[in-house]
Amino acid sequence: MNIHALYARISPQFRRRRLRKFFALVRPQPAERLLDLGGYPWFWPPETRRARITLLNLALPPEAKTAVAGAFDFVAGDGCALPFADGAFDIVFSNSVIEHVGTWEQQQRFAAEARRVGRRLWVQTPAREFFVEPHLLAPFVHWLPRPWQRRLLRYGTPWGWLTRPNRPQIDAFLAEVRLLTFREMQQLFPDCTILRERFLGMTKSYIAVRTGPP
Repeated sequence: MNIHALYARISPQFRRRRLRKFFALVRPQPAERLLDLGGYPWFWPPETRRARITLLNLALPPEAKTAVAGAFDFVAGDGCALPFADGAFDIVFSNSVIEHVGTWEQQQRFAAEARRVGRRLWVQTPAREFFVEPHLLAPFVHWLPRPWQRRLLRYGTPWGWLTRPNRPQIDAFLAEVRLLTFREMQQLFPDCTILRERFLGMTKSYIAVRTGPP
């Protein structure tokens, strides 16, 4: 089993519940335009496609090209510098992406761009306060100092056991992934309500929601 197969066994239940809440709160309509930042076609089951969906990513994987044809629009681009006008989309959606853009400064740019181009907003990200780091599938490691994380990632996490990363890959992961706190989400999305998604009685992730124009 590789790490992606393991993710595929864990994530669908959270995804289905999250999508139900998204449709209940944001209520996309068939005539509306929805921009999914960092999204892929397999995230959206056919029964959930209530608006015209544009997927923006740095690149489209070859295996996704068939799924995109006729069902989605695809734009190659950077979520921190969107090639769209202000308010170009009725809804901007993002699921577990903002924690991957690197530094706090990059996260600020990503959030500002999402707020700029979308009239309504839904941006979800794992909570740093949750005891399991979701990309590594390991408890507590993301709370440790960076030098300790660098030592533990290869031999002390399921991600390390299954991926077998070398030192440059470990350094790249640590440079890319930055989990956010509740207070940081409030700073990034001041015109949004920050929802807490809970699991086992603890906050597992945060969702910034704006259901009307800013």
